[in-house]
Amino acid sequence: MVRVRAIFEKSGRAKYISHLDLNRCMLRIFRRSRLPIWYTEGFNPHPYYSFALALSLGFESRCEILDFNLNEEMPFDEVRDRLNAVMPEGMRIVSVAEQVQKITAIAKAEYTFVLSTETPSELMTAIEELLGSPEILIEKKTKKGIKEVDIKPDMEVVSCELLENGVAMTMRLPAGTQTNYNPTLFFEALRKSTEISFEPERICRTGILCENNENFS
Repeated sequence: MVRVRAIFEKSGRAKYISHLDLNRCMLRIFRRSRLPIWYTEGFNPHPYYSFALALSLGFESRCEILDFNLNEEMPFDEVRDRLNAVMPEGMRIVSVAEQVQKITAIAKAEYTFVLSTETPSELMTAIEELLGSPEILIEKKTKKGIKEVDIKPDMEVVSCELLENGVAMTMRLPAGTQTNYNPTLFFEALRKSTEISFEPERICRTGILCENNENFS
């Protein structure tokens, strides 16, 4: 058995494919690709595969991770090409390789986005004030109910750039088996701290990282 890890992009219309629908979609992709996929044993055999992190609906990504097993060795380029031949619009396998790190090594995810507004300078000032505050509190839904959490200690702003029609940001947030944040928490906190109107656009997950900020592979 060969343990395989594929990195794929999800963009355009595909960003509206929910995580549940993505699972169904992948079953069809595997069948159409005619790859020698390893199936689970038991009463109801099915292809074994898993996604490292669920992606929020409406988000694009350049780095989604799909793990699956093959019954026999074959060139990874061929695996990539056979999957891409049956991928839906907006999804594309970027690379295929043998699994190296365990999923538990994932610690962060990097996102880029634009906050579109009619008053970019004022919004930039509001963002700087929020980032400069001692804490950034939001209400987060957990298994035990609604909980107020401070996202500032776990939030790393890589860049924040003023544009003609808004503010472009790159941000790293915790991700993995313990804690998962996404940029909507920051948007929520910003809306609570300012009356300036803005709309998040072009939200894209651009990296899945380990604790040392190296790319997960």
